[in-house]
Amino acid sequence: MRLSSRTALAAAAVACATALAACGTDTSGADDDEISVVASTNVWGSIAQAVAGDRIEVRSLITEPNADPHSYEASPLDAAAISDASLVVYNGGGYDHFVDDILGATGDKPAVVEAFALFESGAYSDLHAGHDHGDEDGTGDAIESDSETTVSEDHSHESGEVSDAGDGHSHEGHDHGGINEHVWYDLATADAVAHAVAEQLAELDPDGAAVYEANAAGFHENLHYVADVVDKLADTHGDAPVAQTETIGHYLVSAATLDDITPPDFTNAIENGTDPSPAAIAATRQLLVDKQVRVLIYNPQTEDRISREMRTAAESSGVPVVEVFETLPEGVDYIQWQARTAETLAAALETAS
Repeated sequence: MRLSSRTALAAAAVACATALAACGTDTSGADDDEISVVASTNVWGSIAQAVAGDRIEVRSLITEPNADPHSYEASPLDAAAISDASLVVYNGGGYDHFVDDILGATGDKPAVVEAFALFESGAYSDLHAGHDHGDEDGTGDAIESDSETTVSEDHSHESGEVSDAGDGHSHEGHDHGGINEHVWYDLATADAVAHAVAEQLAELDPDGAAVYEANAAGFHENLHYVADVVDKLADTHGDAPVAQTETIGHYLVSAATLDDITPPDFTNAIENGTDPSPAAIAATRQLLVDKQVRVLIYNPQTEDRISREMRTAAESSGVPVVEVFETLPEGVDYIQWQARTAETLAAALETAS
């Protein structure tokens, strides 16, 4: 999970932000009564913006396509934005840990929507084939969010303390075999976040409640297009063997019923920020050299010497490489991004078949 201790840095950032405010500097750019929504990355920012619509502008802290949110260090202005926000939307699960650090050092805490907490709660809508895509009022099978477990002001995911509930727990019929914090690739969790944001915004802005509810329902409907692409991928290429340089695409791979045969020792080491053993590297390279897999799923935002070696081995052997990202590429929203990723994966598998 590549956690590092940044609590002291976050506390210092909060202290600097407090000093700026005390000197009369407006760090938020908003009036006292203005609703401020801050997202850790533009992935969650895009979902929140889809719900907020034209009523509220959502600010995303990490927007750089080449940034690695695992190692992001918040600036004093970031800390001020989070501390002064009306609502904070973030991944959780130790992924964007700087948010927990800042919230832990903040006095009056804003409302939060934490995606990983929603994932762990098991609340989800079934977006995949064979299920009704919506009823007459357009809400379909959208999530009824539980404010006690999914939207709260209790920041229980302190430094490195991720619930053991993720170990081997089942979600949407898939056994994850361990905690994987990259939950933005889980469509049901994205749906849950949208509805939780709508619920929170309705409390902050009752006049806009109907708009937020309708926007969340629209987001839910749009997710069905992505789910249909993934379902078709599963129908056409289910059980196809694939490899990943790390498990960022786990939930997409799982929903598409692909078979990730990457040695766990390799991906676990990458996730923990350590070098895989020579044996794990050799075994992973052999999968690519021998074309035992049809696709290599690759995260260019966290590439290093070893992952680049795997990419070179794949390309030299004619194994297609599909890039997956941790932040939105420029010019697309969450729905477009997820659809494009699933379509690119499907095309690569078709080429390799």
